[in-house]
Amino acid sequence: MSIWTRISEALSALANGEGLGAVFDRLRQPPERSVAFTIAVIALSAKMAKADGQVTRNEVLAFREVFQVAPEDEAAAARVFNLARQDVAGFEEYARRIRRMFEDSTGPICDLLEGLFYIAMADGHYHPAEEEFLDRVAEIFEVAPGDYRSIRARFVPDAPPDPYAVLGVSPDDPLDEIRKQWRRLVRDSHPDVMQARGVPPEAVKLSEKRLIDINHAWEEISAQRAA
Repeated sequence: MSIWTRISEALSALANGEGLGAVFDRLRQPPERSVAFTIAVIALSAKMAKADGQVTRNEVLAFREVFQVAPEDEAAAARVFNLARQDVAGFEEYARRIRRMFEDSTGPICDLLEGLFYIAMADGHYHPAEEEFLDRVAEIFEVAPGDYRSIRARFVPDAPPDPYAVLGVSPDDPLDEIRKQWRRLVRDSHPDVMQARGVPPEAVKLSEKRLIDINHAWEEISAQRAA
């Protein structure tokens, strides 16, 4: 059964005008977390689009790229997006419910935030409203400042990516400690590990981009230290 079939089933369970928040409350336990994760990215993307006032074609393409949305599954994805756009609940309420859903682990929360950055930057622009939105979501998600800086450094091109920020280390750290952090990030970014914490297989693109970024950062630091 595809993730989109399971999402359609989750949405069909909504009754009496309930919003998507009710879905988050019902999908708090594995193995349904992958369904909740996907719905959360779509829903918060819809709220983010509402924040900057537009949905660009590139953002739509980015979402399809991350989640490998087949033509026959577009209706399910569109329904989640439209429900979130129309829901009177604010994005902060969504973010709080999502944080409760993943309260036992910060990994899926960082994965989700990364997906939002991927979509926000799809048009090549980081709108001030998007920055304000993502700052607030990260705050509600209780993402550690170092983790947030690491994610942001990989996506927002307001300066060349700082390889130390990408790996979440300090330039003063010994190379052996930086190597350990790089290896930990590589391990945590493996598709099987990400799926075990709730990221659906359809979102493998997040893993691919993260591995490219952290490996490039390690290569850059290694070259600097060897010079």
